Amino acid sequence: MRKIFTFIIALGCTYTCLAQKKDFSYQFYGFIRGDLFYNTRANQAPVDGNFYLYPLDHDFDSQGEDLNATPNGSFYTFTTRLGLDMQGPKIGKAKSSAKIEADFGGFSASTTMLRIRQAYVALDWEHTKLLIGQTWHPLFGNVMPDVLNLSTGAPFQPFNREPQIAFSWHTHRINLTAAALWQLQYTSSGPYGGSESYLKNSCLPEFYVGADYRHEGWIAGAGIHMISLKPRTSSTVIDGMGAEQRFKVNERMTTFSCEAHIRYKTPKWYIAAKTLMASCLDHTALLGGYGISRIDPVTGEQEYAPIRHSTSWINLTYGTRWKGHLFAGYTKNLGSSRALVTDVQYGMGLDIDQLCSFNVAVSYNLPHWQIGLEYVPTTAWYGDTDLSNGRVINTHSVTNHRILGLIMYYF
Repeated sequence: MRKIFTFIIALGCTYTCLAQKKDFSYQFYGFIRGDLFYNTRANQAPVDGNFYLYPLDHDFDSQGEDLNATPNGSFYTFTTRLGLDMQGPKIGKAKSSAKIEADFGGFSASTTMLRIRQAYVALDWEHTKLLIGQTWHPLFGNVMPDVLNLSTGAPFQPFNREPQIAFSWHTHRINLTAAALWQLQYTSSGPYGGSESYLKNSCLPEFYVGADYRHEGWIAGAGIHMISLKPRTSSTVIDGMGAEQRFKVNERMTTFSCEAHIRYKTPKWYIAAKTLMASCLDHTALLGGYGISRIDPVTGEQEYAPIRHSTSWINLTYGTRWKGHLFAGYTKNLGSSRALVTDVQYGMGLDIDQLCSFNVAVSYNLPHWQIGLEYVPTTAWYGDTDLSNGRVINTHSVTNHRILGLIMYYF
């Protein structure tokens, strides 16, 4: 009897496993990537210089020598990537899928640490889709530059992956998206540096709604983004007697951004562009942040004003085996909606009035292979903050010249 019972259990387990595998499939993918680069000066470039953004301002020593005018370069392979796509089984009428993707780029001081890039599950019905997990921020979207540098057009193109719940409705030509997002690896700036606590304490996720239209190689669309941060929950004030007092405060900074994008793609041509009115999107690798517009003299509670930026880029590539790449990006600091009361600001690149970059590249492409060379001159106009409107004045320019050699093997 025991043997028969054991046989029945084993048969049932075998049937269950076969049933689970019947509508299930998976596929590994990824690449091995090597980046060899050279810069003529020091730059804002996380991930040990691989994620290039813009040149740093002058830093003069006691003899008037610019400490940042020092060339640098290196060769890295830690952005090598491995991913797994899974399909099925069906849940009711919905097709299920999942993805997990990792590289060795880290997200802290370590750049040789295995990290999750994407990890999500999705349910896809005939016209609707629900995605839960970490993937690309909707502002990154389906329209992004085709360039060789790892930064993929940042700081002109938003670059961010966040945990999110995203819902979309789609037809053959139209796609509507709504998403709620939380921060993890890419965080907003604030009084305590970069941290997800500003969004966590606000008890509100980021929100995005957008629409795309597709037709014969074209994509055109737009979206609106909202973020609400609580920079502090307490303040410290020195009273008239020199004693330190602490107060519980209720601070909040809420602001909106909008974007529009367009792309045309054929087997040989790729033409794309995006423009943003960006507000506090420094967590997406754009210039941005906020300043202090009011300080309560008794409790020290602060009010904040976002710093707005106009950011645009355009990209053109042509070819198949031999491919030419052109990219141009421009950002302008538009200041704050209210006057600031102190020069203390939180964000990235807030002392930059304008930023301009060009990418010129050529790549040789074979099945599973890409070899390329890219030249990137970038100029930043640094200056002082005008507290009356948050704009940057008294500017001077700083330029970096970057040369990148790339080799990739896809699988």
